[in-house]
Amino acid sequence: MDVLEAVAAFGRPVRFTELLDQGGFPKATLYRLLQTLTNQGMLSHDPERNTYAMGMRLIRLAHGAWAQTSIAPVARPYLDQLSAKLGKTVHLAQLDAGQVLYVDKRNAANPISMFSDAGKVGPAYCTGVGKAMLAFLPEAELERAIRSQAFQRHTPATLTTPEALKAVLAEIRQTGVSFDREEHEPQIICVAVPILNTAGEPMGGLSVTTSTLRHSLADLAALAPDLQATAQDIAAQLQPWAFPQPLAEPRRA
Repeated sequence: MDVLEAVAAFGRPVRFTELLDQGGFPKATLYRLLQTLTNQGMLSHDPERNTYAMGMRLIRLAHGAWAQTSIAPVARPYLDQLSAKLGKTVHLAQLDAGQVLYVDKRNAANPISMFSDAGKVGPAYCTGVGKAMLAFLPEAELERAIRSQAFQRHTPATLTTPEALKAVLAEIRQTGVSFDREEHEPQIICVAVPILNTAGEPMGGLSVTTSTLRHSLADLAALAPDLQATAQDIAAQLQPWAFPQPLAEPRRA
């Protein structure tokens, strides 16, 4: 798994020497693991360029996991409707080990360059959708998630301490709405809401993102009711998907 993640992190076909330079494994061990993964179809090897890339078997597994454990297939039509109505960039995300996993995205009619994209993992403490989900975690899970945050300063507005984050999360629990105030990327702002189950715990999060060159936080705040209505619609569809009813016991003769 470490080797697969190392190959994936390059975002392109990668040479053996590049993987070796990371220092994760001795040369012989790395070669053996790459051979095993290639033989199993989890990686593909280009002998002419001597590079490794994600294999088709891994892609099939990823599609299966996406269909079975991601909320994206259920949420897709609601994202389409929201994107068409607002004309802005819409993100769908889930928490993954305390971080934000973007599982789907709809670009604005006039797209803006930004970090987030479907399949990428971003920080939770400095993104609107991340904070929206963190705010509604049960206490024990929240503490674990906060311990996993890097609290790296990306911009002057980044929250850099657990205390500062907890204060903001308390506000989000009161309002049900979260904002990214240029905390992750300069000029990028967003409004976000959680997608909650019947227990009030997050199954995912939904956000609308734009640039300070085009809109203000007040403009985004006005979109919160649309986001909340969409989140509620998605949550209603996710309940039977995430918590299927057990099959009824067969009647006895």
